[in-house]
Amino acid sequence: MIAELGHAALWLCAALAALQLFGGALAQRGAQAADVAALVRPAAMAQALLAGFAFCCLLWVFAITDLSVKLVATNSHSLKPMIFKLSGSWGNHEGSMLLWVAVMAMAGGLIALVEKRLPEKTMQATLAAQGFVALGFYAFLLLSSNPFERLPVPAAEGQGLNPLLQDIGLAFHPPTLYFGYVGLSVAFSFAVGALVTRQVTPDFARAMRPWVLAAWVFLTLGITAGSYWAYYELGWGGYWFWDPVENASLLPWLAATALLHSASVLAARDALRTWTIMLGVVAFSMSMLGTFLVRSGLLTSVHAFAVDPERGTFILILLALYIGGALLLFALRAGHVREGERFQLTSREGALVFNNVMLSVILGVVLLGTMYPLLTEAFDVRVSVGPPYFNPFGAVFAIPMFLVMMVGPMLRWRRDSARRIQRPVLIIAVLVFVAAVLALILGDMSILALLGFAMAAGLAVASFMPLRGRKLARVPIATWGMVLAHFGIAVSLFGMASESAFTTERLAAVEQGGSVDVGGWTVTLAGVDPVAGPNWTAMEARLVAQRGESDPIIMTPQSRNFWAPQMQTTESALATRLDGQLYAVLGNQADDGRWQVRLWWKPFVTFIWYGGLLIALGGVLAIIGRVLEDLKRRSVRARADERRADRREQGYA
Repeated sequence: MIAELGHAALWLCAALAALQLFGGALAQRGAQAADVAALVRPAAMAQALLAGFAFCCLLWVFAITDLSVKLVATNSHSLKPMIFKLSGSWGNHEGSMLLWVAVMAMAGGLIALVEKRLPEKTMQATLAAQGFVALGFYAFLLLSSNPFERLPVPAAEGQGLNPLLQDIGLAFHPPTLYFGYVGLSVAFSFAVGALVTRQVTPDFARAMRPWVLAAWVFLTLGITAGSYWAYYELGWGGYWFWDPVENASLLPWLAATALLHSASVLAARDALRTWTIMLGVVAFSMSMLGTFLVRSGLLTSVHAFAVDPERGTFILILLALYIGGALLLFALRAGHVREGERFQLTSREGALVFNNVMLSVILGVVLLGTMYPLLTEAFDVRVSVGPPYFNPFGAVFAIPMFLVMMVGPMLRWRRDSARRIQRPVLIIAVLVFVAAVLALILGDMSILALLGFAMAAGLAVASFMPLRGRKLARVPIATWGMVLAHFGIAVSLFGMASESAFTTERLAAVEQGGSVDVGGWTVTLAGVDPVAGPNWTAMEARLVAQRGESDPIIMTPQSRNFWAPQMQTTESALATRLDGQLYAVLGNQADDGRWQVRLWWKPFVTFIWYGGLLIALGGVLAIIGRVLEDLKRRSVRARADERRADRREQGYA
């Protein structure tokens, strides 16, 4: 019964999305459609409630392991821990799409409820665009990927979830990415609404900016969590593999970063109008492209949720409709968008434009490297594109971007003189040079690692330069957010450079009682014993690791065997210290009784993820600061309106 209620709620959501679309479209005709236009906001709010209810129904059938529901039978198991039963509801194709559309509907409902800054016609056009996007996803779920489909005969037991996904990372990584994607769909809808009504104004940018910021924060958290999940779960010792599905989440993040800065310029200085609209379309295009790659069957990956070409064709059609339609609208209306305020090249706007161009080029580099193997495979030519392509070509454009990032926040808006900031720029330049020299002295390393250390040092200091000469208590919260986010980039760069330059690795066959040295650590195999979990058995090693005269620590890597479904995995063991991480993986047992053990010492590798968290925290502070600024602005306007009303009353008296 619960499944049927969820299915019925989806049909009602589709009907409300259609009403939202056609009501918003008719609203553009004028007063004669006022009655229908008045239904747009209520339809969006009702759709939000029903979509949330539908997803709760899916959570319920997974929680009780209702094996009469096909999705539960193929992706769950009665013996799984509850956390993996619930997270398994979105660890599959149909469930992930339902989560996507539910979050999108709830975002549309929130917009309809609270957004009052824009002209009503623009809001109705925005909600119509949101309804158009949602309607395609509802059609996809109802016609091609029904998450509530029943089996003719209930299964005796579920097939279980991919063991690599049976991790706490599944409870955090995919939802944060989906929230980010949905935030970009909202930005896309705002961009379409502004184009339709020709209201590309600072108010439009202020209304869109919190959604872009929220999307960027969630994408940052999702990518950071996904990187760490892959790092400890896959047992390969790497934090980023340039996997096409990893790239599918990086592409919208790059576009969202550019859109965020462009929208901020439009909101604050009424510039970059056309550029902001274009980036809104591109950012959503990248999130849709990521959806297509993961769910089309083109890719074979742990991350990929579908292998059905029919579903991929459906999503490709949606991609063409959404993006093709938006680009056509942009081509027709961009010429009617009034030019914003002008600025000189030597200004904060000029620095932001330069870095936006660099971000766009890096996006193109990653997109080309991701799609090229898929295109060649269509002609029966298999190629592999990995770090030898992505790292150097990305760095060619990232290095100038980092250099401008060091200087840009110190520049004034509209126009400035390079002479005014020559002293702090000289300090940063000297610091970059000294850091590069010290990196050379420390050891032999690649040019990219050396540049990473140099850029990290310069950015770390430059990120705090906008605070010089100011009373810290009076610095706006949003400015603190910018400082913290830029500092987080420096921290991540330092971690990446350290991991690349100083990682040491040992692969050895060790007998019980034998020892291996790696990176100043002595690791002794104390024993290997069988252990059992809720739906797996494993061989667990007891490794005693000691560095110098410090107290020894126990590490317990495992080689697991799952039975639902049957699969062997490795569970790494990590020992984290301030200056790095010791990483251990247990392999197979040799014929002579020795065990294969793989060890890494990775200096400062955790700074990669600490930096990601700092970047996201900076985004959260920026959201808080912008919201407070908007509330203050509204309060000032309200008081001004009250004073004008009082003067009118006194005049009449």
